[in-house]
Amino acid sequence: MTLVAGIDSSTQSCKVVIRDLESGELVRQGRASHPAGTEVDPAFWWDALLAALDAAGGLDDVAAIAIAGQQHGMVVLDEGGEVIRPALLWNDTRSADAARALTEEFGAAGMAARTGSVPVASFTATKLRWLRDAEPSNAGRVAAVALPHDWLTWRLRGFGPASVAPLGPVLEELVTDRSDASGTSYWNPRTGEYDRELLIACLGHDAVLPRVLGPAEPAGRTVALSASGVSIPAGVVVGAGAGDNAGAALGLGANEGDVVVSIGTSGTVFAVTGEPSADETGTVAGFADASGAFLPLVATLNAARVLDSTAALLGVDHAELGTLALQAPAGSDGLVLQPYFEGERTPNLPTATATLFGMTLASTTRPNLARASIEGLLCGLADGLDAVRRVGVVPTRILLIGGAAFNPAVQAAAAQVFDVPVAVPEPGEYVADGGAVQAGWALTGTRPTWTVSLAAAPAPDHRPVIREQYAAHAASVQG
Repeated sequence: MTLVAGIDSSTQSCKVVIRDLESGELVRQGRASHPAGTEVDPAFWWDALLAALDAAGGLDDVAAIAIAGQQHGMVVLDEGGEVIRPALLWNDTRSADAARALTEEFGAAGMAARTGSVPVASFTATKLRWLRDAEPSNAGRVAAVALPHDWLTWRLRGFGPASVAPLGPVLEELVTDRSDASGTSYWNPRTGEYDRELLIACLGHDAVLPRVLGPAEPAGRTVALSASGVSIPAGVVVGAGAGDNAGAALGLGANEGDVVVSIGTSGTVFAVTGEPSADETGTVAGFADASGAFLPLVATLNAARVLDSTAALLGVDHAELGTLALQAPAGSDGLVLQPYFEGERTPNLPTATATLFGMTLASTTRPNLARASIEGLLCGLADGLDAVRRVGVVPTRILLIGGAAFNPAVQAAAAQVFDVPVAVPEPGEYVADGGAVQAGWALTGTRPTWTVSLAAAPAPDHRPVIREQYAAHAASVQG
């Protein structure tokens, strides 16, 4: 049996899966937590990676490994490979003014044409501009810029500050992949090249950037390491890694025509396509994927938290919320929740608040409110589906993932809100699974094709009234 390991180094934790290369069978797994916050010392990620590998039984019998991770985070290194300041994560919004400034300087259409996306505070370029303006002494020390999974891959291969890494601070050995590079706002998915003019406009000077590897191209091999009581053997093939959404697409085996709708703390809608996209409105980010194709993506701020809030208001748990919702008709008797509890990114309404429309004596019931929360959440994601359609995606199937996807009421409502068939894959660590797929690809040169089982496939039951009434109220608020 040949084993491969996949890592999901996410905002909250590090998860490891070890799978059989031939069958995809899960052999063992491990997990370790990350500290909370929107800026983190990358050393915590390294410690969590070691702890999660230890919990998963180590790498002594593993042939290859790849790390998928949170996108956009800014890791800045000096000439000695030392981290200059804590990494700014994707959810750190202090660079919002920098994003607006970059868009004004280069134009929304210009940025979309050059990088596939219009910058928002999540993207690495905006964080570098913030660093230049807010911490000029730190910015001046920057010799290299890496993303979270780039830095972990570099460390796993034995590079880093001379005090802790056997191969020392060879900055030119930093590598990344297309999917994560496409979230920086200084890499062009169409050409596969960095835009050095944009990098200099952000940071104030040029710097070493990770070499962008192809989907099957190995980053190298591990060297023998021992840290925090954990030993890593030499010779394990290390894959290029990937951004988290691209990793999930690989782990799910998503192909052209599949649209992944993820209900997490935030919501995402993304699709695998054969052609790059550029949306100058900024709604769709024109990312690359981890297979050599492209990954147009829409993100919403309000997803599972909508259900959390409504369940708390009704004094029920999520299962009971679903039971209540199933007692109400499609459309909730006209009750509509526009779920902008924390403002919204898609559409771009950062100061918006949630609004409940259509309250009458007949419609204002516990079941209708429960159902309206689910319908409002899904309508926001369906607007995201419309946006990726506008850049050329032709969906044939929705793959609904995230914890809320296993609620029967969410599944039933999804089959009514979306106008294409919905499938719910079995619960899994799909980002880490994508890392395992990539590890196998780097090891053999052939992409593994593992079967993903479905937990549910609700019968299509499209009810246009749900989105029609949602859109009518949305228009009154936005227009």
